[in-house]
Amino acid sequence: MLSNSLIEKDRAHYLHPVVSMRDHEARGVTVMQSGRGVFLTDADGNELLDGFAGLWCVNAGYGHECVIEAAAEQMKRLPYATGYFHFGSEPAIELAAKLAELAPGDLDHAFFTLGGSDAVDTVIRMLRYYFNALGQPDKKHVIALEKGYHGSTSNGAGLTALPVFHDLFDLPMPWQHHIPSPYPYRNDGLTDAQIIARGVANLRAKVAELGADKVGAFIMELVQGSGGVIVPPAGYAKAMQDTCRDLGILFIVDEVITGFGRTGPMFACEHEGLTPDFLTMAKGLTSGYAPMGAVMVSDRIYQVMADAVPAGTPFGHGFTYSGHPVSAAVALEVIKLYEGGLIDNSKRVGAYFETQLRSLLDHPLVGDVRAKGLLAAVEIVTDKTTKAKPAKSAGVAARLAKAGYDNGLIFRAFADDVIGLAPPICITEGEVDLLIARLRATIDTLTDLKG
Repeated sequence: MLSNSLIEKDRAHYLHPVVSMRDHEARGVTVMQSGRGVFLTDADGNELLDGFAGLWCVNAGYGHECVIEAAAEQMKRLPYATGYFHFGSEPAIELAAKLAELAPGDLDHAFFTLGGSDAVDTVIRMLRYYFNALGQPDKKHVIALEKGYHGSTSNGAGLTALPVFHDLFDLPMPWQHHIPSPYPYRNDGLTDAQIIARGVANLRAKVAELGADKVGAFIMELVQGSGGVIVPPAGYAKAMQDTCRDLGILFIVDEVITGFGRTGPMFACEHEGLTPDFLTMAKGLTSGYAPMGAVMVSDRIYQVMADAVPAGTPFGHGFTYSGHPVSAAVALEVIKLYEGGLIDNSKRVGAYFETQLRSLLDHPLVGDVRAKGLLAAVEIVTDKTTKAKPAKSAGVAARLAKAGYDNGLIFRAFADDVIGLAPPICITEGEVDLLIARLRATIDTLTDLKG
């Protein structure tokens, strides 16, 4: 059993991310103790199926001894090496080369970060550097999608389009703009082709409004994660890329969630043959076993930045832990797992997962099921015809989270009555069946909402 002293220490000293501070004080912490495969065990001995892979990140699953051994060996040999002053380490160099091999197009250069948020922040700094180098200092405005999430750094949080990341933070900033999300379930009954056409028109209109000489880039997730796991129609991302190229603005893809087998292939860009100018990644890069992110930079962009200043002048951006050798060693070992069978498993079991999830559509409170591989959402409504959402006073998110936990299942209970799912990609078909059964039992606890 968990000692009360640990709960009290947490309550007094641990400032948790993205929770209500006062609610957490009142509720207390839930402590996880161990994990194996797709299962977690908490400090009270409860076993739970982790339907959210930690925070969309433990793609390979828990407890891989080969990853643990790779980290331990690297810590013994060389626990730290800076990337500053022309120094480096073998794991970081090998990882950069491996990512260049795996990434689409001419994304041949890797800049390492600690996670996804500072990867987005890095892209913003590089974007400004690039256009200043080109003698186009006004091209600094960036357009993103409503309901998008691009981290919580001072720069990225403004591109994120979720109110909780803006309120009281003085965001978004004047150079940050948003256009409507391609949200098929709540997009006025439009066809896929119409949603794509509207997305292109919205992007063109926003660029025209701001001025093509002022807009530097458009950034998007290939599945909008924290906005409710919104899956755009097939062809949407390619149309937006083509529009960016036509308008002379950069196309940035945020694969922090969708990368490393989450939607099936190594990168979700592969679904539509995308070749972005920048690509951000994190989470599945190390399967959450160690902190790490990266920005993949197009060779065309790199060459401009490299020639921007006189010889001997440094590029003034970096982090102490960029290319950390232990994190890089972990990432290399995790990628071996992906290439050694987990990507194939994700494609096969992901298709089964999508099919089984659709069985929930017969539930009177399930309005929509949407998925791209092992990344999915179930949207709760009180009326399937009108798509009416439950009243805020019903506290659906909190009720779902508690009922799920009581049923031995962890998922993301979004505040807008959406259940987010992203189980480890090592999940089996039998474990999918267990997940679906526990999820149905959880939704059944809400039947009082159906009038």
